[in-house]
Amino acid sequence: MITNAVEGSFCVNFELTEDEEMLKALVERFVIDHYGQESRSTGFSATNWSTLAELGLIAALFPEDAGGLGVAPTAIATIFEALGRGLTREPLIESIMVAGRLFAAHAPAALRDEWLERLMTGTRRIALAHQEAGSHGDNREIETRAAFSEGIYRLSGAKPYCFAGDGADGFVVSARIENAPGQKGSTELFFVRRDACGLVCRPWRLADSIMAASLTLENTPGVLIPGGLAVLHDTDVLASLAQSAEMLGIMERLFADTLDYLRTRQQFGQPLGTFQAIQHRMVEQYLVVEQGRALLNLALVSREPDEFVRNVHGVRAYFAEGALPFGHEMIQFHGGMGIMDELAVASGHKRLLVLSRWPEPALETLDRYAAMLD
Repeated sequence: MITNAVEGSFCVNFELTEDEEMLKALVERFVIDHYGQESRSTGFSATNWSTLAELGLIAALFPEDAGGLGVAPTAIATIFEALGRGLTREPLIESIMVAGRLFAAHAPAALRDEWLERLMTGTRRIALAHQEAGSHGDNREIETRAAFSEGIYRLSGAKPYCFAGDGADGFVVSARIENAPGQKGSTELFFVRRDACGLVCRPWRLADSIMAASLTLENTPGVLIPGGLAVLHDTDVLASLAQSAEMLGIMERLFADTLDYLRTRQQFGQPLGTFQAIQHRMVEQYLVVEQGRALLNLALVSREPDEFVRNVHGVRAYFAEGALPFGHEMIQFHGGMGIMDELAVASGHKRLLVLSRWPEPALETLDRYAAMLD
């Protein structure tokens, strides 16, 4: 997408650039080759992850100053919209857009030298372990503790909601410092290796079949990542953009599949799509998709950084609130078979459930956006 100032006015061209078209074609080819028409959620695939790395799609999402390609927000939206249409299950948002970009931007130099290249080549993965059971929607309430002794931070606590954590080689863990000079009581981020002593990792499956992990830490050594919780906001905006684009792609796929079903499924001797009541309901859901696309485009053509951030949170709030009712309608159109994993509407709806409720409830997302409008 290109924006140009022409004779003092703001002119928007919604066509993709040549590089963005190439990225889109690359992702679509990946989807065709590795998913085809398959809709069943089978979870993470190490083979697919390796292929994404070979294609350069993992490195493309890292900042340029960290050795990645540093693609623009429009390219990020293009990539994840295409992945959403393909109903892919690779945790690019969880492992790269959140944990990977945070690590690349803020981890100590020695740690980056050891890990960053392997993250971009797909031979290692990391995940963010931040949410806790007692947070009640407020992810700033952290009970995990970090004790400083003999030059080493040791973490103790529980992180039951580490998305894409199963199979990860390391974790970015939030904890409240107990006794370090000048930092007592502050919440900081730490890097913990998978094989660190005192770390227990128990896998569990999300609704969309991506494997999460429940972490228990007991005097587990961690390396301080400077910046505190503020660095989470550095990755939050682009991660929210990627989530919104993926949800848009999923909804486009579900709408197209449902439209095809209504055109072919016969009832009372004629296609379901000929009934006026169904046509009205489909028009309403078409508007849901198009309004979401319009809000995403509004974010992408924002001229000022603050405006971009606000509009990204706006489109995120829109999809967090509207994606699930949309999915419910698509399932209803298919009847009882709509809940079968063999159909895109079922597996797509499960992914919408996860994306719209992680990392925070939909209402909190809306409240955060509303606060930006004051």
